[in-house]
Amino acid sequence: MQEKPKLTDRQQQILDLVQSAIERTGAPPTRAEIAAELGFKSANAAEEHLQALARKGVIELVGGTSRGIRLKSDTLRALNESRGKQFSLPLPSLSQLSLPLVGRVAAGSPILAQEHIDQTYLLEASMFPRRPDYLLKVRGMSMRDAGIMDGDLLAVQKASDAKNGQIVVARLGDEVTVKRFKRTRNGIELIPENPDFQTIVVSADRSSAEGDFELEGLAVGLIRNNMMM
Repeated sequence: MQEKPKLTDRQQQILDLVQSAIERTGAPPTRAEIAAELGFKSANAAEEHLQALARKGVIELVGGTSRGIRLKSDTLRALNESRGKQFSLPLPSLSQLSLPLVGRVAAGSPILAQEHIDQTYLLEASMFPRRPDYLLKVRGMSMRDAGIMDGDLLAVQKASDAKNGQIVVARLGDEVTVKRFKRTRNGIELIPENPDFQTIVVSADRSSAEGDFELEGLAVGLIRNNMMM
């Protein structure tokens, strides 16, 4: 069994901060957010600690994005184990999840309709801070700066509402899209994490230029597609 890497108190603090941000919003924090939260003078100090965590193999850093921090699956498991019984699963049979992978979604039909299911993955429940209902294959690079890349598998928990800042899966007419959610006085904004893409504005009657809006779920985890090969 691989020995758990020894972390300094500061590294553990940063790891906990990354984990809590992912639990709360579905995405890791930026270097600037880590620096502000922990009182560092600059984002460079946060970067140095993140590089140290990456060298110890507990996180993975994705270049070119402000939120390119990924927790390794064994890191998530270790975190859950170290935090005690509130994270433990009562029955061994519940420790694995059978999650359908959703491919192309036909217009007007439920996202989990049988014809949309490409295959099913058996994954450990401890990989996710909240229990997902399905995996969605990410298409395109509109969420690049949140560390969500084309071909990644997004773990999604079914939901009909979201809080500001959460990453959501939304249906707009004939398309299913992944964006950051923001409720405004006049409706909803679906915000990309890539300056090459425009914010989608949804009016109070839940319509947009791309079609009628429906919230399908919340992002609760991410699996790089090459991890499943």
